[in-house]
Amino acid sequence: MPHQTYLLKGFDVDSCVYVFQKIVKAGDKDLDGQLDFEEFVHYLRDHEKKLRLVFKSLDKKNDGRIDSQEIMQSLRDLGVHISEEQAEKILKSMDKNGTMTIDWNEWRDYHLLHPADNIPEIILYWKHSTIFDVGESLMVPDEFTAEEKKTGMWWRHLVAGGGAGVVSRTCTAPLDRLKVLMQVHASRSNTMGIAGGFAQMIREGGLRSLWRGNGINVLKIAPESAIKFMAYEQIKRLIGSNQETLGILERLVAGSLAGAIAQSSIYPMEVLKTRLALGRTGQYSGIMDCAKHIFKKEGLTAFYKGYIPNVLGIIPYAGIDLAVYETLKNWWLQRFATDSADPGVFVLLACGTMSSTCGQLASYPLALVRTRMQAQASQEGSPQMTMTGLFRHIVRTEGAIGLYRGLAPNFMKVIPAVSISYVVYENLKITLGVQSR
Repeated sequence: MPHQTYLLKGFDVDSCVYVFQKIVKAGDKDLDGQLDFEEFVHYLRDHEKKLRLVFKSLDKKNDGRIDSQEIMQSLRDLGVHISEEQAEKILKSMDKNGTMTIDWNEWRDYHLLHPADNIPEIILYWKHSTIFDVGESLMVPDEFTAEEKKTGMWWRHLVAGGGAGVVSRTCTAPLDRLKVLMQVHASRSNTMGIAGGFAQMIREGGLRSLWRGNGINVLKIAPESAIKFMAYEQIKRLIGSNQETLGILERLVAGSLAGAIAQSSIYPMEVLKTRLALGRTGQYSGIMDCAKHIFKKEGLTAFYKGYIPNVLGIIPYAGIDLAVYETLKNWWLQRFATDSADPGVFVLLACGTMSSTCGQLASYPLALVRTRMQAQASQEGSPQMTMTGLFRHIVRTEGAIGLYRGLAPNFMKVIPAVSISYVVYENLKITLGVQSR
């Protein structure tokens, strides 16, 4: 059994137990805590495919072998600089025949018993929530490789993502304000179309009014992104995962909790955004004036109206967005990833658009109820309803379609928002010196 002996070479008993536990976790498809022969074969095939992708990305010369210069170049692309001596040490750990190069068989044999849910190259090329900003920050945060965290590339990604969000939200702000107006004011008796809604806004406050509420919407990007990222990393540690990345279910739990913490921290800004978007020309002189009016008239609790449907909406949005994106990603990797895990611009944009659209569709009724609860006190003579009361009232008076008022402008902004945020993100990455793609 020379091949099997080599695979286990260098492992002590405890290490063997730990490695096999990781293999069972990675390959156990039916979650029965055991790994049968069929599951083990499936794990080996799937893991070998991922290893081949990484091997081909490292093999810069396309000669079927990896040398120390290629290892140095690949790590340099990630922002990690090592000496040739260090690169040779890495080679020696995998080189069985003393040639100081690694062929595919040596690479596969060394890594086959090291399970990974996400190979670092796939993490690098398939970033999702950092890149795409559709106005709702409810996605599960992206994973970052150990190298990105060590070299500080992670904060450059977040800064680039934040800048992309500012530009994207500003460009699509008129559609976002129209969505809010339709969510609150549209009904069976007061039909409001896209063209009619824009005409009404311009007539009431001129072209500038199309961007009302956008200032607070872009201001909340930085604190929300920072809090969510920090919370996500802490929750990962509490979960007790030693892996570089989490499984899908763990990511959903950690991401949803991080999203809830971030939303709780910046939620008063969400209320201010809604009130400013619904405000009449001259009603408020700015963000602080709006905050003072709400505090004096309604008290501190007004800043958390609609909080419960907002937090509840995180789970369907984040869950479906993540599930759809991971399904599309894995389907593409299985079908088309032969030489690299890089999907290219159009595939990435298509996957991001589809997953975001599905996530928004699932959580939209909760988002609409949240917006109406935020706006209740600003409407003269409007009854103050609870979340369940408002759901029943909408369904009774407008039917189920009433829960989807404003969906058209919301979907109209997805493709431009995703496209703009991607272009700006890529350009900001270059400016910040990120070379991970």
